[in-house]
Amino acid sequence: MLLAQIQRGENVGVLLRHPTPSVLSGQDEICWLGFRGCGSSMSSGDHLALSCDVAKEHDVQNTFEEIEKNLGRVNFLVNAAGINRDNLLVRTNAEDMLSQLHTNLLGSMLTCRAAVKTMIKQQAGSIVNVGSVAGVKGSSGQSVYSASKGGLVAFSRSLAKEVARKKIRVNVVAPGFVHTDMTKDLKEEHLKKNIPLGRFGDPLDVAHAVVFLLESPYITGHVLVVDGGLQLTM
Repeated sequence: MLLAQIQRGENVGVLLRHPTPSVLSGQDEICWLGFRGCGSSMSSGDHLALSCDVAKEHDVQNTFEEIEKNLGRVNFLVNAAGINRDNLLVRTNAEDMLSQLHTNLLGSMLTCRAAVKTMIKQQAGSIVNVGSVAGVKGSSGQSVYSASKGGLVAFSRSLAKEVARKKIRVNVVAPGFVHTDMTKDLKEEHLKKNIPLGRFGDPLDVAHAVVFLLESPYITGHVLVVDGGLQLTM
């Protein structure tokens, strides 16, 4: 997703779970911020990468201050954080519940709050939170994960109502099975039989949807499902 925006000439701030020399691989991105025409000293299409635990309020605040100091005002925000601990509810411990809720929901709330403070001042901004088709339809063995992503949908719709008068838009992209680290151990040949388009998605499929929502000036509070038709069979 970072590469997609750099190629479009955006200056991008990206938050990572862990410092990594391979930022452009996109494998560790959890959040990125777009900056356009904001007086940044960075050249067009450049990026700044920082490590951040998005579930920690102080960490998010400090990281946003650092990024804005280097890049300027936030125009776009995309929250792509996501972890899962697949299990039946009766076998899920509280630690796994909290880790999913903190990363998948609380983290997006904190980054949205930090970005919205800047966006309100400039009376403009666009936010896309990356959810999951499981958060829309529910998924057996993923009750906690589904709840965290379903909560993200409700949060995003509510925030869209709160900030619309400030010319800020908030939308959700809800992917199905996509080739990422989260799905690399899944039985793809078996699972794709339930996908009408017959394949897992690629990260670029999701990136196209994210960019579409970021740049669509008359869409807010929308959930765009990108799943190859998977929800039709759920």
